[in-house]
Amino acid sequence: MRGAVFGSVQTPAVRKGVVAVLAAASLLLSAACSSGGGSGDTAGREGDASPTASSPSPSPASSSPAADLPPAKGSVEVVSTLTEELESPWGLAALPGGDLLVASRDGATISRIDGKSGKKTLLGSVPGVSPGGEGGLLGLAVAPTYGADHLVYAYFTTESDNRIARMQYDEQKPAGRQLGAPDTILRGIPKGSVHNGGRIAFGPDRMLYAGTGETGDTGLAQDRTSLAGKILRMTPDGEPVHGNPEADSVVYSYGHRNVQGLAWDGRKQLWAAEFGQDTWDELNRIEPGKNYGWPDAEGKEGKEGFVDPVAQWKTSEASPSGIAYAEGSIWMAGLRGERLWRIPLSGTADKEPLAAPQAFFEGEYGRLRTVLAAGGDKLWLVTSNLDGRGTPKPGDDRILLLKVR
Repeated sequence: MRGAVFGSVQTPAVRKGVVAVLAAASLLLSAACSSGGGSGDTAGREGDASPTASSPSPSPASSSPAADLPPAKGSVEVVSTLTEELESPWGLAALPGGDLLVASRDGATISRIDGKSGKKTLLGSVPGVSPGGEGGLLGLAVAPTYGADHLVYAYFTTESDNRIARMQYDEQKPAGRQLGAPDTILRGIPKGSVHNGGRIAFGPDRMLYAGTGETGDTGLAQDRTSLAGKILRMTPDGEPVHGNPEADSVVYSYGHRNVQGLAWDGRKQLWAAEFGQDTWDELNRIEPGKNYGWPDAEGKEGKEGFVDPVAQWKTSEASPSGIAYAEGSIWMAGLRGERLWRIPLSGTADKEPLAAPQAFFEGEYGRLRTVLAAGGDKLWLVTSNLDGRGTPKPGDDRILLLKVR
């Protein structure tokens, strides 16, 4: 599949495929109303310690009663350590039944983790991955139709680009040979030694979303013909979705520096975490077609034409990667900041958090890469101390099960 951008032209064959997808989703489309560091950073600041169809725009929900809002102050408890000794873990996705899939950025492998015992089973390697710098095997997502097709999606770096592919997972085959050949659905996302983005997730609308980075070439974030520095929205086949801001384009929002966190709240609003450069890291509420400012704005600058973040942090306190929604709050993993942030949502316009963001685990588990909702008041949290920028401890890297409030 092509990397669709603004102004591209669909072939009749491709248009026919899109129409088929849209026909299957038409009832959902009519019923739903929401979408689903260092100075200059030439060496990268991905936490550098030294250097689930709906309309595209979420409709504001009515104000929730105060009793339904999260408390101003929350709490986190480590329930257990699920597994240890993971190699450069990055992407994390949950299978039906509660087991997890985890991607090794540098090893280019996907493993299954038993959600109760922590036992690891190697599914296999992803061919074509070219690890280096901040690139490699990054985000994972499990198809909403997994029960029927057993498809697993991955975002990864190759010698020439970043791309998204899907693979069939056959657990009846021997360990290490359970992944089918990759079927690339989107190629041509610019790559770099830094700022490759990489998070993918299926939204409440059952469309696939991806966060990309501008690769260190800041101008790409404002270039709406480029897939870099964007949030993308596509069908499971990698095609533009009817109702995206521009016809024939998978670009959903632009003006991003490096998006590595995507999550939807209880009202199906999309949120994204983004690395800043010298001053501010950001948590943004994403609206289709909006410009989030980079490189012309960083943090809350109030500039006309740009969307300010809902919350911001000094780059030394965050370097945000994965985010998740649970118990009325966004939970954000920090790399350089080595802490887990809780951002309680107000439940209305969400232009400001309900209360000041609250930090947990400061320095306790080192760099934190990915956080994933585990149902109810539980979260999975993945450390990232073997990525070349952390200080590994015995047992790193690990997955923790958290109870949150």
